[in-house]
This record gives sequence, structure tokens and C-alpha cells, in this order.
Amino acid sequence: MTAPAPAQTVTERRRDFITFLYGVHRNLTADNRYAAANSRAILARLRRSFAGPRQQAEAYQIVFDFDPPEHEQHIWLLAGGLFALHPRPRPVSSERGMSIGAAMGALAETGAISASRRFMQLISVEPAALAYYLRQAVQLLHGGQVGLDYYRLLNDLAVLLATDKTGRHAERRQDVRIAWIRDYHRNSNRRAPL
Repeated sequence: MTAPAPAQTVTERRRDFITFLYGVHRNLTADNRYAAANSRAILARLRRSFAGPRQQAEAYQIVFDFDPPEHEQHIWLLAGGLFALHPRPRPVSSERGMSIGAAMGALAETGAISASRRFMQLISVEPAALAYYLRQAVQLLHGGQVGLDYYRLLNDLAVLLATDKTGRHAERRQDVRIAWIRDYHRNSNRRAPL
């Protein structure tokens, strides 16, 4: 008799979900027509999750396969929908990848006029409006062909959109926002104000 496999941590399940999404992206160009068609269908279902409750319910099937904690299910669906809008990921690695702040900073470097304004809106909104502004930011990144680390984004969103209202959690939220701002301003060549 073999010992049962140890339960995965939330961090491992998040990584598995994002790794799955990256695999879906890779399969878009696969020689296997079935795999490519299946990948297009998965991305379409995730994109449609922004359309309304019925479409969200259909997309949750993809998320539930990775057993997200109940309080994070909506966050995983949001990350999956954002990925489907702009499946140009950065590889999953042990290093911290390009945050939304760094990606928006890279976009501003290209001369995208609205990048600074959109980023300021993104970092200043209340959690209830964050999904709307994230969709706008990711669509801008898509247009500018700037990649994003979705694993990092999912982890950041788990902090920003958590329902915990304690003082310590408020500090963690602020830490994420400050990290995004710092990442946005990392390139000293950019002089455009927010």
C-alpha cells in the first residue's frame, strides 16, 4: 500500500493553474489540430467570463479543476480571463517576473500615451473596481505586445482582493501597490509623470 500524496499548498495549486494556462497558449500553435482547437475553446470560455454570470459559471469549470480555495475562486477566474485577453505570458520561474507595474512601465517606454494614466487609475481604485481597470490595462498591454507574469499577477491579486480586513492585511495590500509603483518607475530613462 502506498502513502497518499501530500496535499498541495495553495501556492502550488496557483502555479499549476498558471502553468496550465501557459500550456494552453503553447498548444495554440501545436501541430495537433485537436489540441489547438481545444486551446482556442478554453481561451474563448475564459474571455467570455467577463460577459456575465452565465458565462462566468461556464468558465469556472476550468478553474475548479485546480481546486482553488473557496475565497480565491473569483480571483483565479479573473486571472484566467485576463490571460485569455492577452495570452502573451512570461515563463513561470522561481524569480519574480514582470509585474503589472513593470509591464505598464515598459508600455509607457514605447510612447503609449494612455499607459501612465491607466496605471495611475489601476493603482488608486478600490478593490471592487480593480477587475475593470485590470481588463483595460491588459488590453493596452496586448496592443503594445508587452508580456506579463500571470503567476505573479495571481499572487498579487490574492492579496489585493482578499476579504480579510485586518490591519496587517491592509499593509500587505499597500505593499503590493507600492511594489507595482516601484516596478513602474524602475527605468530611469522614463521621465513621463504619472
